[in-house]
Amino acid sequence: MLVGAALLKSRPMKISSMYRGFFIVFLFFSVYSNSQSNSHSFKNGEYLKYKIHYGLLNAGFASVELEKSDQSNDSLFHAIGLGWTTGMVGFVFPVEDRYESYFSSKDLKPNHFIRKVNEGGYTQDKEIFFDFASNQAKEINHKKDTEKSFFIQNDVQDMISSFYYMRNVDFETLRQNDSISVNMFFDGKMNPMKLVVLGRETIKSKFGEIKTIKVRPLVLKGRVFKDEENVTLWVSDDLNKIPVKIKASLLVGAAKAELVEYEGLVHPFP
Repeated sequence: MLVGAALLKSRPMKISSMYRGFFIVFLFFSVYSNSQSNSHSFKNGEYLKYKIHYGLLNAGFASVELEKSDQSNDSLFHAIGLGWTTGMVGFVFPVEDRYESYFSSKDLKPNHFIRKVNEGGYTQDKEIFFDFASNQAKEINHKKDTEKSFFIQNDVQDMISSFYYMRNVDFETLRQNDSISVNMFFDGKMNPMKLVVLGRETIKSKFGEIKTIKVRPLVLKGRVFKDEENVTLWVSDDLNKIPVKIKASLLVGAAKAELVEYEGLVHPFP
């Protein structure tokens, strides 16, 4: 155990990168609206929880939950993404990440994004307000007491809304090696990327065998991940279209996330 603690102390930023990397993975699922189905694959009350491993260590958990909006506009969904370390990892390098997104229940475009993170002393406290009428995103940095505006295109998503936007894609028309161009707003800029379909695969999980669609988002090389092709996801090949497993090679080590708990799905699972 002492050896493990020493290892963690020598890699604090890698643990931080792992958690940012897990949520960044959700960025890679916004797609063009003409690929969407007419009905949502999710509803208020849905809850998904993932267990995260860093190498051989049980590093912590991450969750995404859809709640009824507490803002005055009833046409908005309110999604919350959380990430936290546990056990020895949490003792040596505590992480408490919270991301929130208010997005349209009609076209799923983001309206208001909140990012509050504390990763071993590294903190961020930001809000982004999206105005598609003027193609502007206003970012408020509460930590630095600054405000900036950025140009955005009409198809961008935020870090959390993109996760739900992806799940309305009609994957029935996609085959192996097909790809979808994506456009995501993060860190003050739009990030055009690509999602590649690798095929279909049946995997084992704590819920039994699950039929999945295996996809690979081409990620930002050098920021968190080792190279642009080192993230793989397995999404349930059903009407729910939820990520079941994620694997990523980081700049140092590797991370894996697996679905361990779910509630409130629209369709039967698995």
